[in-house]
Amino acid sequence: MMAMGGAIGTGIFKGSAETVSLAGPGVVLAYVFAGLLLLVVMGAIAEMAIVYPNTNIKGFVLKAFGSRASFVIGWLYCLLWLAVCVIEVVVAGSFLQYWLPQIPIWLLSLGCTAFLIGVNLMNVKHYGEFEFWFAGLKIAMIIVFIVLGGCILFGVIPSGQTDYWSNFTEHGGFFPNGVASIFSALLIVMFSFGGSELIGVSVTEAKDAERVLPKVIKNFVWRIILFYTLPILVICGLIPWNELSDQSSPFVQVLSISGLQGSAHVMNFILIIAVLSAANSGIYGCTRMLHSLAAEGEAPRAFAKVSDKGVPVYSLALTAAALVSGSMIAYVAQDQVFGLLMAFPGFVVSLVWIAICLAQLKLRRSYPTNPSFKIWAFPYITLFTTAALGIIALLFVLDEGNRISITASLVVLAALTVISIFKFKRT
Repeated sequence: MMAMGGAIGTGIFKGSAETVSLAGPGVVLAYVFAGLLLLVVMGAIAEMAIVYPNTNIKGFVLKAFGSRASFVIGWLYCLLWLAVCVIEVVVAGSFLQYWLPQIPIWLLSLGCTAFLIGVNLMNVKHYGEFEFWFAGLKIAMIIVFIVLGGCILFGVIPSGQTDYWSNFTEHGGFFPNGVASIFSALLIVMFSFGGSELIGVSVTEAKDAERVLPKVIKNFVWRIILFYTLPILVICGLIPWNELSDQSSPFVQVLSISGLQGSAHVMNFILIIAVLSAANSGIYGCTRMLHSLAAEGEAPRAFAKVSDKGVPVYSLALTAAALVSGSMIAYVAQDQVFGLLMAFPGFVVSLVWIAICLAQLKLRRSYPTNPSFKIWAFPYITLFTTAALGIIALLFVLDEGNRISITASLVVLAALTVISIFKFKRT
């Protein structure tokens, strides 16, 4: 549920409008393709987690490539989630403003930040229970949306229109902007699917991971694909892809067609739950990775300190400071926050997934034990996934619309690499 909460947020509820505008109904293929890549990545995590219990993503990279690589990947992952959390709390503030228009977004975002920090101060058992229901409510609402939209699409619920299926073939066809547009949409899809690898971070706090993890990962990936592709098929069926408005969520527009009273308020509540759940998972991922870095001597030792409830308090304090700063950025430049931060998570997700695949390729030859679960078609499927992710990362770099964000990303990557060289001279 934590991984589901991290992966289902702004990317689907807000980002789906942009992906559909780029590739039309055919964008579902981008989600399916990214989902298959995710399946391989998650399979690699499960395999390594069984062989090396109580080890997270950074630990796998450390075993495979040493301290320098784990230092770079660990810090990139922290910065990834800091950026995502800032985006999510600012988006949550913008959704709350629908009900509270007189209160500025930055102040509402600060309120969301305070709420999430309070949740993350809980004992990990209570936190997990909270996030289970948080993400569960959001997923239940998506299922309701799929069922409701499907009933309208098949005519079970009358809406005054009967030719919805033509929306898949008219207005330029299933690929109105050409098949190549799928690759442009992949850049947003990668941001959307980012967070799924949280399973590889939380595995150190899970009980009986060897038995549970492979089954959880298999079911998780297929659910993620369905929760993305089915809503988008409903959206593209009910509303022509070129008539979607970027002023509101496509989900709100579809519910408006249903004619249900108060549908906009219901959907706004769902959106707030969605983005807060994603931010909640992100804060967990960031604080646990900071704790791991500190435990390995790759971050200040203070970040390794945990409270009596098992919460890394100083890591959480740094994350809280970043969220407050992000909320204040929205005070002076709300529109620029999304443009500057959105590409960074997608690019870093590609790099993290590549690192996971490369670690599995390297470690498989020297496993101390034979795992009960092994990824299929090794090494070919892992090599293909690594190459595909490399191409997606290159597309991020070459996309002119992401020039500022990618430049900042590359500067951060270069700085971390240089620091790692001097910090681990003997490695």
